[in-house]
Amino acid sequence: MTSVKEFRVDEPASADALGRGRFVFTDAYSVFDWGQMPDAIPRKGASLCTMGAFNFELLEADGIPTHYRGVVDPDGDGGGKGSDEGGEVVPLDEAAAPPTEMAIDLTQVPDLPYEGPDAGYDYDAFHAAGGEHFLVPLEVVFRNRVPVGSSLRRRAAPGDFGLDADPDIDAAEWPDEPVDLPEPIVEFSTKYEEQDRYLTRDEADAIAGAADIDALESLALAVNRVVTDRADEVGFVHEDGKIECLYAEGELRVADVVGTFDENRFSYGGRGISKEVVRQWYKANDPAWVDAVSEAKAAVAEREIDDWREICAASPDPLPAAVVDAVSAMYAAGTNAYTGREWFDVPDIDAALDAVAGL
Repeated sequence: MTSVKEFRVDEPASADALGRGRFVFTDAYSVFDWGQMPDAIPRKGASLCTMGAFNFELLEADGIPTHYRGVVDPDGDGGGKGSDEGGEVVPLDEAAAPPTEMAIDLTQVPDLPYEGPDAGYDYDAFHAAGGEHFLVPLEVVFRNRVPVGSSLRRRAAPGDFGLDADPDIDAAEWPDEPVDLPEPIVEFSTKYEEQDRYLTRDEADAIAGAADIDALESLALAVNRVVTDRADEVGFVHEDGKIECLYAEGELRVADVVGTFDENRFSYGGRGISKEVVRQWYKANDPAWVDAVSEAKAAVAEREIDDWREICAASPDPLPAAVVDAVSAMYAAGTNAYTGREWFDVPDIDAALDAVAGL
């Protein structure tokens, strides 16, 4: 199980063929790589499943290969032509209610051995076990805008992207508001290490194994274009996001989930709409835990273990009920607006964002 969705296998993947399975989206949430937090956000799972399925179908219509096969109709009888064990698999527009299960093709996810602080992770062993069918152990990040909470601000300066050509932007210091990039940029980070790490292109190429780094970049830019175009159509600004990919017999396909408020950052009417809302709440209201997470991540670098949570000195507080309600409505109203269908009986997106702003 991942931190926010369960993983079910109908037919296992092998070295010779993809398998079949499904994601079951829960109302759990995760911030700062903690894993499952102490409470849940109602409707979040259905919102992410619905929005993810909508985007997968946009990608498929654009000719971009994915591992998506449909959603499980919550009101289906399980006897349809496209049924898997546990329910009828249908296109999203045939679902009678917001789905929480997504049918997918499966590939192999080999173990990634940790050899200690000096040797690090053994990617050679990972790829030896994966052969020609594996989930690429990278997250491919694309950025159209640099919002205030973006990690890019800690790792680069505006001048690195030519932004200092704008007389209002200093080459060395980011302004206190979002900045649009002249062109989308792509970065690579680790997927299966206990702490995400941004990589040079050469490091990412080595970790990708048989998967071609240029093809991964091209695929990410294609996904970004499709999601950005949809966002523009319905009044959103698509700021940044990521994809994960599977490699099967020389072909890359988009995997995991695409274009949701957990994987991507959007804004609407100048206000952010993504999981960043929850991150910022914890920074403001539970700083002792946020600081403890940072300290544990730094301290584990010199240890023989790689799981920093084992040495973290604090645990997160649950969200107050008012925050849970407001964030739940944000996810649901955002999904309604992005997909153009009233899946959830909630106030409109402007009212939902008003409530979040008042937290």
